[in-house]
Amino acid sequence: MEVTSADIEAEGRARGMAARPLSIWVVSDGRTGIQNQALGLAEAVARLIPAEITVQTVRWRPAFDRLPSALKTPAMLAPGSFDPRRVAKWPDLWIATGRASLPLSARVRDWSGGRTFVVQTQDPRWRNDRYDLIVAPAHDDVSGPDVLSITGSPHRITREKLAEAAPASAVRIASLPHPRVAVMVGGASAAFDLPPDHAADLAERIAKAVDAAKGSLLLTYSRRTPEAAKAAMTARLSALPGWIWDGEGDNPLFAMLHAADHILVTEDSANMAAEAASTGKPVHVLPMIAKKAPGKFARLHADLQARGAARPFDGALTPWTYAPLNETERAARAVLAAMPNR
Repeated sequence: MEVTSADIEAEGRARGMAARPLSIWVVSDGRTGIQNQALGLAEAVARLIPAEITVQTVRWRPAFDRLPSALKTPAMLAPGSFDPRRVAKWPDLWIATGRASLPLSARVRDWSGGRTFVVQTQDPRWRNDRYDLIVAPAHDDVSGPDVLSITGSPHRITREKLAEAAPASAVRIASLPHPRVAVMVGGASAAFDLPPDHAADLAERIAKAVDAAKGSLLLTYSRRTPEAAKAAMTARLSALPGWIWDGEGDNPLFAMLHAADHILVTEDSANMAAEAASTGKPVHVLPMIAKKAPGKFARLHADLQARGAARPFDGALTPWTYAPLNETERAARAVLAAMPNR
């Protein structure tokens, strides 16, 4: 269903949004990669209608963390965690991401007396009938009457946010030669690995490409990047003109993406690929060592290739153009269209 700006404005008037902004709670375990999915979707809603966003962090006591969601109760929450037993007024919209949020998300409609519209991102894989809308990556192959499939996952990146972040890093980036190559390196996961020898090989290929183009490097590592792999890549790439973020201070990823002419991402992260494809800049996918059949990652990369956004890295920095993906806004419009008048 296509939702127009006029539809959204009418919806806002019906809810009296001019007098009272939509209240949105963003719920996750607080890890950046997880939280940003729910927060990105909430921010996209707030760009469409007036809204107030509150971030809630859910953490379970270590003794109960690995229990099935069905067995968890609020009494098992860790000190300092969001606690539904202390809620005086539930929000209009609950947007949650991740396993930690599921035991609460599945009960919010009951606790709120039906007042709160519940959105869960990713594939919950549990009680999928208990959420008003599931915003799931198409590569997860989730189906159902209340499922919206999008390419990748919701995220916080917009052209405006990238531009806002640029001045803070301008001194480090402004003098770097073009083409500027942003490299987003992930790490070990259930599906992929990044051993030192493979990391060194990737670094060699990247260095040759940047050297051949007479460009520069902008590199960030993930918290999942193994230290040995990080050392191997840094040893080869530090001689290039550019900036390898050392992990100190705020992550300059947004500023790097704003300045980049090309973006290279390792294939282990659906989030990084979707974020990169929202910029409209060429996205080159770096291979990793697969621990098992790539499955959903292969489906995502095929989707991005079909949309013209991404290609496997072939050692050359060949430019191309495509329409930037704007799946987070599409999801936000679907959320507003699905919410009943209140």
